[in-house]
Amino acid sequence: MKKRHLFSKLILITVLLLLGILFVAKFGGPSLLRMYIKNGVGSCEKIPILCMQPEKKIIGLGVNKKYLAELIPYKSPRMSLAIPKGFNVTQETIKKVYYKKAKHKHPGSIIYLLCKEPKFFINLFPQIARHGINDDYEFIKHTMFANLNTIKDLTDAFFVIMKGVFIPDLGDQKNVKMAEFAIADKKGFINYNLGDLENYFDCNIISEQGKFFKMYIKDKGGSLDLNKVLTIISTAKAASQAQ
Repeated sequence: MKKRHLFSKLILITVLLLLGILFVAKFGGPSLLRMYIKNGVGSCEKIPILCMQPEKKIIGLGVNKKYLAELIPYKSPRMSLAIPKGFNVTQETIKKVYYKKAKHKHPGSIIYLLCKEPKFFINLFPQIARHGINDDYEFIKHTMFANLNTIKDLTDAFFVIMKGVFIPDLGDQKNVKMAEFAIADKKGFINYNLGDLENYFDCNIISEQGKFFKMYIKDKGGSLDLNKVLTIISTAKAASQAQ
């Protein structure tokens, strides 16, 4: 119940859309599936990221030790990490004001954090194991590589829907970049938008122990770059590791 409560809005949207997809798939084909998602989630013109995929791998980029020394330790009952000065932190509760475009946005820089146990997504959607997806890394990978233009079956449609509801506000999506990364004992996917006045980072992280971290950063001052964010990611630890 706790898991369902945490992602209640995400799951409700996904389930409702999937029910419609099951009906469409029974009486139509890939073209009707794509049309259904365009009407229910959005088109690539309105939500460009639905047709984007990770373009590069960021492998071997080391931790910026000079920047690491400037960070402030942050600790909660679930996790710890080092954060930049001037950033507010919120954890565990997904609220529209932080997570999606909203009428009343948070005025300053913010970091949203989530930490879950291994196989969190696999346990939420156990039916996906039938398609050879047995851990959270593969689940996130399929989500990030989902593409509205190449939907062929229900599994493709499912991950496009997940992509539409799982990726937060990244500003003007036409400028968003998607990348796969590995740093320290972590790997995952980062979606980012570097602007003149503010930056956005959506970090989906899997630790060596299989724990899932999500880190959404809205950098109002434009003080962060990709190397700094990866350095922040490298410090993330679950509470059991932070003893």
